[in-house]
Amino acid sequence: MNEIFDPGENGLMDLPRDKNGELVIPDLIEKDIFLFDTHVAGTTYIPGIMDLEPHLDIGDRLHFFREPDNLYDPNAIVVKTDEGIKIGYIPKKDNVVFSRLMDAGKLLFGKITDKELVDERWLKISLDLFMHEEW
Repeated sequence: MNEIFDPGENGLMDLPRDKNGELVIPDLIEKDIFLFDTHVAGTTYIPGIMDLEPHLDIGDRLHFFREPDNLYDPNAIVVKTDEGIKIGYIPKKDNVVFSRLMDAGKLLFGKITDKELVDERWLKISLDLFMHEEW
């Protein structure tokens, strides 16, 4: 046998144990993996978005929710604040792979990287998109 997998005397792999012989169960490893940078689409259609703008800060976490019954885009991903307020969508041109990841059970989220008022009518909210992994 090789050194990486040693089945031990009884044919079973020896599991890690502490000095008292108790099984050592490793803690979950958590990691946030950066995937993509984009912006929030559709902010001009969100009622009260300009009133919300002062409460959106760089570094704020954004939560994503699938909206497969969306009439315009079956891959739609809604973007909401920590308080559950809808602020828009992941752009349609960017959402195909991310919607598939979410449909497969992956946890995706965003962090605001910038915000800018464009032409006095469009609040452009830039974000980094991450996948949260535990193993």
